Formats: sequence, structure tokens, C-alpha cells
Amino acid sequence: MRAKDGVRGINGKGRWMAEALDALVIGSGPAGLMAAEALVRAGRDVVIAEAKPSVGRKFLMAGKSGLNLTKDEPLDACIAAYGDAADWLAPMLADMGPEVVKAWAEDLGQPVFTGSSGRVFPTAMKASPLLRAWVRRVGASVRTGWRWVGNDGAEWRFVTDQGAARLAPRVVVLALGGASWARLGADGAWAGHLAAMGVEIAPFQPANMGFCVDWSVHMAAHFGKPLKGLAFGLGAGWVRGECVISARGIEGGGIYAVSASVRDGAPLIVDLLPDLTLAEVAARLAYRPAKRTLSQHLEKALKLDPVKRALLQEFGRPLPAHAEALARLIKGLTIGHLGPRPIDEAISTAGGVMRGAVDPGLMLRAMPGVFVAGEMLDWEAPTGGYLITGCLATGSWAGRHAAEWGAVSRP
Repeated sequence: MRAKDGVRGINGKGRWMAEALDALVIGSGPAGLMAAEALVRAGRDVVIAEAKPSVGRKFLMAGKSGLNLTKDEPLDACIAAYGDAADWLAPMLADMGPEVVKAWAEDLGQPVFTGSSGRVFPTAMKASPLLRAWVRRVGASVRTGWRWVGNDGAEWRFVTDQGAARLAPRVVVLALGGASWARLGADGAWAGHLAAMGVEIAPFQPANMGFCVDWSVHMAAHFGKPLKGLAFGLGAGWVRGECVISARGIEGGGIYAVSASVRDGAPLIVDLLPDLTLAEVAARLAYRPAKRTLSQHLEKALKLDPVKRALLQEFGRPLPAHAEALARLIKGLTIGHLGPRPIDEAISTAGGVMRGAVDPGLMLRAMPGVFVAGEMLDWEAPTGGYLITGCLATGSWAGRHAAEWGAVSRP
């Protein structure tokens, strides 16, 4: 017998019966929906299983401050932003890079614009209209409140609002996200299930996150205040950005841009005056009137605002008296920290299904017929549209290859 919403009954041996499916996508974020759309276009009958009560929760959260879909830049520059994973993701991004992402959004009735930083947003500046149009166009059957809890051979076990359920799909795409923002569905619990089935998993690490700082009491007056007009050290170069000081530490776009290198051991270095050269800063500091305090001198000679002056004192005192030494400190202040903020606060995560665990079509070598997409894969990228673009590209790639595999294997 068959119960409501696809939950099967019990056979004569007291065992749950599995519902046969053509194609199953687990996860309804950008990667999952894109995989489902590719499968549907290929003629597959698709069911999407989502653990949460509604689809695309992290996608909607990302859209609350303006949905940054991609970066308007040449494809080569886009690919390079993915660092160590660039060569791995290159064919997927070539297939669905910035220009394709923009066209995709506009095909869904959501015109886009490019901001001054090259970031691309829907004109509506929201995720919800795009998500609604997208789900309608995909047209797959969506089962919310379905949490995957493991496998019995070829049968996929779920806990649902109606009880336990088993599915027996011909082909599966996993798009369960990383290990941050657990309340939105990305809790990383899937890693244990896959590891038990022989899939190589790299440990999760926070990505695009802030850092914990044990501030002195003098900094409390500046909590919640932004630091603007900065540059952060990144390898042999610098990246412009901003950040915010909070009771918990330091975070913001500029910090996120260097967070991977700092997480991996590089110092967190900030240039407080990136528009001035070292020589220019030293020259402005060289003459200090006798009655002027050092704090007043920093304000009048360099126009350092109170938050920058406080940060300089926090990590540079006792400040050097010599103008050139002080200029060097201002142009390269090392911020002491206690490591990354907790992984569940991170915008995204590194780690997950390792490159060697999947074939070129993103099928798990240990589980034929099972494909993986999105943040489940071991890649990371800076903020600026790269995260969503990477999820869309890998989702499309996995969905297309899953459709091809399913067509070959279909009776």
C-alpha cells in the first residue's frame, strides 16, 4: 500500500517498502535546483527531497542584503578566483560562467545590474521573486520535511513528517550544502553517511568568516563601528575592503577576502592608509608641533579617524616615536586574533567531498549513479558572487551528467 506523499507501507516481513523513482535530488539550494532543472530538461521524472519546511532557505537568507549572483568579469578572472580548485571547476564554469548566470536570471524574469565593484545583483535586490519563478520553471515534485538519514544498499532512508520512508531512485544528485548555517539546513551531517560508504571527505573548515579577538577594555566604545578605506594583506599583494569591530572580534568583506589565507596561518595585516605611500605617510608625520599629542597628530596630519587610531593603539602600542617606524606600522599593522569564528557563523565552508572521490562528471566513484554538487564538494571561493556561481555551475554539471547516466542505465 502507498501512504500520503510517497511514504510507503510495510510488507509482510515487517520491512518498509521502497518507492521506486526515476531521479532524486536531495537538497533544494541553488546547486540542487539547478541539478533538478537539468534532469527535468533531459526528460527525467524528478523528485526533490528537502529536510526543511521550505526550499532554498540559505539562498533566501543570502538575498536579504542583496542577492549577489555573480561577478561581471572575464571568464579567466572568474575561474582564477577559485584558487586551488580553479582547474577542477574550470570546465563547469566555462559552461556556466558570469555571462550565462546573468542570462539565466533574466530568463526567469529577473533583470540584473552590475554594481561599482563588478558584483551582479537582481534589480529587485531580493532572492524570493527569483526563487519562486525558478521553482515553477523546474517543475519537479518537491517533498519538504524529508531528511536523509542513510542508506540500506540501493535504498535511501528518510525521516519525514509522516514517518519513515525509503526511496529507490535510478539516479541521485546530492546537493546538501556545507557545514555552516545549520538552522538553514547546511549542517554537514551528510559527511558521516558518505564516509561510511567509502567516500573520501576532507574535514570541514570555516570560509569567508570573521576572527575572534580578545579586545582590551579600551575598544568597547568602538564595537559595532565600521572601518573603511583599508587594504588587507593577501600573499604578495593587497585587497581593498572594509570591516566591522564587534565584541566577538572582527569581520566584514575585507576580512572575508583574506580569511582563507589567515585561517591557514598567514598573519592578518591591514594598511590603514592605502591611498598614501609609505614615504607620504612618513613625511606627514615628520613634523609634530610640541603641544600636539600623538593622537592629535595622527588625526590632523593623517586624518586617521577614531576607530583607526584605536586599532593602531590596540595592536601597535607603545607607538614608535620615529616617523618612518610609525608610518611602517600604519601601513602594515598586524591584528592579533584567536582564530576563526565558529564554523556555523561562516558564510561558507571549505572541505567536503574530495576531488579524487568523484569522476569528471561529479559522480561518486564509490557510489555509481550518485552525483554531488555545490558546497558539498571540497572547494571554496571568496564572496563577491563566486559562491552562488560555483553552486549553479556544479549543479548544472552534475544534473546533466546524472541525466546522461540515468538514460544509459534506465530499463
